[in-house]
Amino acid sequence: MKKRIIIFLIAGLTACNQNTKSKKTITPNKKQNTSKIDINNILETGVLYEANIRQYSPEGDFNSFTKDIPELKKLGVKIIWLMPIHPISVEKRKAKGDLLVSEIKDKKEQKKYLGSPYAVANYKKINPDLGTKEDLNKLIKTAHKNGILVILDWVANHTGWDHHWIKEHPEFYTKNNNGEITDPLNDDGSSIGWTDVADLDYSNNELHINMINEMKYWITNHNIDGFRCDVAGSVPLDFWKKAIPELRKQKNIIMLAEAWEPELLTNNLFDMAYAWEGHHIMNEIAQQKKTVSDWDNYIKKIDTLYQKDDILLNFITNHDENSWNGTVKERLGNASEALLALTYITPGMPLIYSGQEYNLNHRLKFFEKDSIPKTKGKIWEVLSKLGHLKNNSPALNGGKKAAKYERLHTNNDNKILAIKRTENNSEIIYIANLSPENVTFSLTIPQNFKTILSNHKSELNKTVKNFKPWEYKVLTINK
Repeated sequence: MKKRIIIFLIAGLTACNQNTKSKKTITPNKKQNTSKIDINNILETGVLYEANIRQYSPEGDFNSFTKDIPELKKLGVKIIWLMPIHPISVEKRKAKGDLLVSEIKDKKEQKKYLGSPYAVANYKKINPDLGTKEDLNKLIKTAHKNGILVILDWVANHTGWDHHWIKEHPEFYTKNNNGEITDPLNDDGSSIGWTDVADLDYSNNELHINMINEMKYWITNHNIDGFRCDVAGSVPLDFWKKAIPELRKQKNIIMLAEAWEPELLTNNLFDMAYAWEGHHIMNEIAQQKKTVSDWDNYIKKIDTLYQKDDILLNFITNHDENSWNGTVKERLGNASEALLALTYITPGMPLIYSGQEYNLNHRLKFFEKDSIPKTKGKIWEVLSKLGHLKNNSPALNGGKKAAKYERLHTNNDNKILAIKRTENNSEIIYIANLSPENVTFSLTIPQNFKTILSNHKSELNKTVKNFKPWEYKVLTINK
């Protein structure tokens, strides 16, 4: 059984588990659109967009999403992550909680439940609900024309119970003492709760070869630009050491691990990992369980835990957080906008989840069809300004050559977070009152500043004196 390491981020992982007839393919070559896209620049200046295709539109298909790609570009998006696009297993499909669809007697009611996209039935096929191979190719081509890369969500830890390997290669799966294939288990042998999927056993080297070939398929046939790898820390490191170099032989790709373990980022393996701890600290600051001092300690911690060229993904929401732990407003309340801005100011790459740009304020259904709002409002404007700043200000470079992060100290550092990011002649200052009360403090700032973003209209003098609850400002310094 694979050893599962659970330290400070298990809450963020609990819900990760939840065919077309065309033969036309794209063979990648160096003259395709991606040859004009500078991946290193994207890692420094890009915004990542998580696309929940099923819930993105009433139609829930590729084409409805593709037409909006030019709009996402306006938000500074440089990478689109497609949640799993594969067919979803029917066997042991979940309806809600521990209830299986097969346990529902009403056939009409059964049809409502579409299953978890993380219960993959076939790695080389497309869920017909989303569209065809040609539709996917159109999406990718459109993204590339807009200077945006596309990465696929890859579920290497487990498959759905309908997957053909269950019958063809039962040796690929974890077994219990009775020789029966199991769902993913905790170290003590108890079920994690992902009963709609079958756990893969990476002690089998043939599984390694087959899984790598499945991943190569999407690079060689659809010109995919990389992978976001689900629960990557639960898959043995030895597999990634084999797989990623093989994948990079096909094309220069981006690899994102849904994991925190620093070893996944060593030796040109994954480019980026999840800032799970930072995410949880932001939640707890908003809920008054932690303070700015905890954030400062976190920044010091990641400086020692990770190498200077490691990249972390910063976020206030994603598909798991929204569906299972609450909307942005539920978790962050009035602190939402200040903490959203912080995900752009902090070294790394910021994430936008489908609907966040439209101020999504309900928990999207995970096993059923749902849809996001499409009315642009204040959050669209905020994300647009932050995206422009991230794309164009070297002071917010967050990749392998991240700009300098400097803590500016005040006389109230437990409530006021003041940060300066600098790169050559570019300078950005972020000041936020991360508390629910008015705060008076002193901080000297240069006279030649310009306020780029603020959630209050109060004026700034050379010495800042008072911020309202959860007030923040983002400044540029003219040099």
